[in-house]
Amino acid sequence: MNLKFSITITILSLTIFGFTFKKNKLSDPEKEKVLLEIVKYVVERGHYNSIELDDDFSVKIFDDFIYKLDPQKRFFTINDIKQLNRYKYKVDDQIKNYQLEFFEETYNTYNLRVNDAKLFVDKVLETDFDFTENEFIDFNNDSIPFSSGKNELFERWRKQIKYSVLDIVTQRYSSDSLDFNEIKTNAISTVKKNTNDFFDYANELDRDDWFSVFVNSFVSQFDPHTFYFKPDDKEKFDVSISGKFDGIGARLSKADGNVKIVDVIIGGPVWKDKLLDVGDVILAVGQGDDELVSIYGMKLDDSIKLIKGPAGTVVTLRVKKIDGQIQDVKIKRDEVELEETFAKSTLISKNDSNYGYISLPKFYADFDNYKNRNSANDVKNEIIKLKNNGIQGLILDLRNNGGGSLQTVVEMTGLFIEKGPVVQVKSIGNRKKILYDRDPQVYWDGPLVLLINEMSASASEIISAALQDYNRAIIIGSEKSFGKGTVQNIVDLNRFISNTDYDMGALKVTTDIFYRVNGESVQLEGVQSDIIIPDSYMYIFNGERDEKNPIKWDKIGPATYTKWNKYNDKFNYVKDQINKKLNQNKLINNIYDRAEWIRNQQNKKNVPLNIVKYKEYQKNQKQQASQFDNISKFQNELSFNLLKAEKTFINANKELFEARSKWHESLSKDIFIDQAVNALNLIDNSIKTNYILAVNNKSE
Repeated sequence: MNLKFSITITILSLTIFGFTFKKNKLSDPEKEKVLLEIVKYVVERGHYNSIELDDDFSVKIFDDFIYKLDPQKRFFTINDIKQLNRYKYKVDDQIKNYQLEFFEETYNTYNLRVNDAKLFVDKVLETDFDFTENEFIDFNNDSIPFSSGKNELFERWRKQIKYSVLDIVTQRYSSDSLDFNEIKTNAISTVKKNTNDFFDYANELDRDDWFSVFVNSFVSQFDPHTFYFKPDDKEKFDVSISGKFDGIGARLSKADGNVKIVDVIIGGPVWKDKLLDVGDVILAVGQGDDELVSIYGMKLDDSIKLIKGPAGTVVTLRVKKIDGQIQDVKIKRDEVELEETFAKSTLISKNDSNYGYISLPKFYADFDNYKNRNSANDVKNEIIKLKNNGIQGLILDLRNNGGGSLQTVVEMTGLFIEKGPVVQVKSIGNRKKILYDRDPQVYWDGPLVLLINEMSASASEIISAALQDYNRAIIIGSEKSFGKGTVQNIVDLNRFISNTDYDMGALKVTTDIFYRVNGESVQLEGVQSDIIIPDSYMYIFNGERDEKNPIKWDKIGPATYTKWNKYNDKFNYVKDQINKKLNQNKLINNIYDRAEWIRNQQNKKNVPLNIVKYKEYQKNQKQQASQFDNISKFQNELSFNLLKAEKTFINANKELFEARSKWHESLSKDIFIDQAVNALNLIDNSIKTNYILAVNNKSE
């Protein structure tokens, strides 16, 4: 079965649908109408849910698009919204007829208001700030209305700028420090630079960028995970799924019109040949020996397009070095792997026992060459290396893993079970199928712990749910995972057009719901942890339940599967013992208290702009926060060691050694890992005790 772009075979029969153009170039409105027609066709016929485009749907698109353009209500006025309100119940009709009046007027009005805001900010920054006045800034954007006019808009910008300056001033000023006026002048200069960068970025966004926002206001009404990718975003998505790209191996940012190197990727061409340094500024780009093109003031994405290119090709960069020298540097592009995407492991030692730890940030796969590298194969290889180091238990960390390839998660689950169903899938038309692990080989049959949190979603929830239902692993983490029980397919929209150079991008569309082998969906409900470690943000983040338009929870009949009974009694004993201890753990209770405090902070929206009151406000905040200092000071006292297979290579490379040392340092502060090792240690001790008893009984 071909699972390219992650999921199941979609039922879309789209080859009968197509557009042919008599000219290669389309105007903006022409290509937008075509894009809207294709997107509407795909989402109406391919989405799991059937939704009627009516007035209620129209209002939702209207409100969503306005919110996405101006979430903090600093651009539009009430009169603007009143003018646009004539479209409120017509957006659905315009989409049906592929008309753009609402988008056109909203887009043009927004651009005017951004220009107004820039003038406001410039005017504010020319005035003096009186920090003795008793005034407040309201950060409750949801409850405040749009401004009555330009004067009120100006006031909002004035207070925002004043707050930004005040915050910097209070950080830098004390009675024995520099002159107050000098600090205020420097703070104003910093805020001016930051706001100029903001407006420079806003000006870089073109019509295509905003039209993609409008399209997403439309498709997101079907569910929160149906999403339109404009061409650049589709390329970024592919990189995030595969974990690699062709280029020079450097991360770039833009400030003051200049493109600067902010990070060098380990293993890439720049890193290998020591050609560039963090802080270098790229002035111009040339392909091979061609003439160089200045990229000053160019949109960052456009600059990156010039710098990236196929592996094996050469790019010439004119670079201003940190010391001021200007050099032309030739770099041979190559495939760059983002190591932070991939699985990696380490050895954990406690009480003369060794345990394996594998971090898996996402379920990645290169669908152009699936066997080349994917997360299932990588995790299998990490397991083999850890077994060669004599581990007694294994931890698989899926925290903050938002999912990825369905094929890889089915294969990965199979590493821990003999055979059987992994996940059930229901498609359009109520059609059901079961995806199986058919390989009887088990790569790890020892004690297993999975770590999850509220950001563990989709594929992470599939493997967690399956191994929990099989009683194959103990799940430790937040109260529950994210709760995303839906499956998406990527549809290339260019398959529907011909005779035009315009790239239509792609649509990620929800086509299926997945279910646990026990028949229940994880949609909204997530996977419940067996052992709960509280999170400081547990009361303000609720996963899929916080998303707009989520698909409802339901369940189907269970699949036929055989539970893993090898550790049944031991798992139950460990869960009971650790949960009892956690209930009496001062640090755990402190995390619950901090979560409650953070929830209460969300209700405090008014912040004083008087310097005396603001300092008092900050002092109170710091005093309240200080009662939770012990959380950040926690050390788990575990020993983290390099594996035998990688020790020589990592020790011989300074950057790799430093990166691994920083990683080990962060792991040493992790209470989740601490409790995971406690669980494995209890199982290990139970196994050893049973073995001794068995030997003694045999001797008798």
